[in-house]
Amino acid sequence: MTQAPTPLPPIPQTDPRAGYLVQQSEIDSAVKRVLEGGQYILGREVEAFETAFAGWLGTTYAIGAGSGTDALELALRGCGIGQGSGHRDLVFTVSHTAVATVAAIERAGAVPVLVDIEADGFTMDPGALDAALRDPPAGRPAAVIPVHLYGEPADLAPIGELARTHGLRLIEDCAQSHGAQYRGRNTGTFGDIACFSFYPTKNLGALGDAGLVATGDAGLAAALREAREYGWRERYISAVPGINTRLDPIQAAILAAKLPRLVADNARRQAIAARYDEGLGGLPLQLPHRRAGCSHVFHQYVIRSTARNALRGHLRDAAIGTGIHYPAAVHQQAAYRDIARGPGGLAASERAVGEILSLPIYPQMTDGAVDRVIASIRRFFDAGRRTRLGVGRLTHGLPRFGLLCRSSSI
Repeated sequence: MTQAPTPLPPIPQTDPRAGYLVQQSEIDSAVKRVLEGGQYILGREVEAFETAFAGWLGTTYAIGAGSGTDALELALRGCGIGQGSGHRDLVFTVSHTAVATVAAIERAGAVPVLVDIEADGFTMDPGALDAALRDPPAGRPAAVIPVHLYGEPADLAPIGELARTHGLRLIEDCAQSHGAQYRGRNTGTFGDIACFSFYPTKNLGALGDAGLVATGDAGLAAALREAREYGWRERYISAVPGINTRLDPIQAAILAAKLPRLVADNARRQAIAARYDEGLGGLPLQLPHRRAGCSHVFHQYVIRSTARNALRGHLRDAAIGTGIHYPAAVHQQAAYRDIARGPGGLAASERAVGEILSLPIYPQMTDGAVDRVIASIRRFFDAGRRTRLGVGRLTHGLPRFGLLCRSSSI
């Protein structure tokens, strides 16, 4: 009697637990230190991480926040945009992003205006921004928030020039771009303010929600610190309206323990991406865009296929996790169907959401696991080709493709 083959272990799309286990002793010690220290709101752990992160990023000031969404709201408030400004402040951003970007703009009391992404990538189209600024909705254009999506920098030179020409604040959404570089400088060092998320799956992830705003402007830094804690300049006395969004000291200590590994973790993500590039070459897929002169840090490795749903089902059957970031553009969601948008429309954003698929990627992923994903994708397309030729479905043996068989580690 033939014994059934042993099922292969599942490959998750992302695995923050693996990152914890790699540094378990350091992280556990950091948490224990905070618990035993007795200071559980702000304090020295938060200050130490803020200093370390600002130094790593290459800016002067970093102000911790409760989440990446809070960081964006805090940035707008610190710039005097939204509530209390006396204007209908317009903030220009993209529709192909996490809804958090737009939610934060509305929470700050400003009006989001959505512009399209580049046809061959996933970040803001400078031409679409230009058109929107030439023909804006009623209100005062106040800021632009380019999103460095999936780890690729937005095209900051033309976007920044447009912001300067129109007198707008440039606020970088760096929630997915920790360590990505644009023309030799870290994303987060070009705008008036940069906003980071440390959600557990990010390139630098906490073990809960956490965020941060960074700036080189001392006046903005002071305003941000006031705004994050009720507008206090002295305890219990609010000088300006504010919110409560304080980085938790336990998360700050965890992030400080993980920060020294970020460069190596990003390098591993880039190596995985290069392996995917080689292994998936020649298939009817659009592989991730790379902007010339920039470094992509692959928070996600996102392919595009008109057969996306069938491919995702095939990978699920092979115990390979995938994601769709994001299944609907912001303007396609019920809460935002009446949102303002640029005059050129959002066609590229709408095309993207029907084709995108995020493959497994995280620093602890083995070469063998990467090769297994590649092999499964190639089987899918080879089976489709054979079916079209009338040969029938391909059996599930590995394809004759040298890269896939180098490593047995899965």
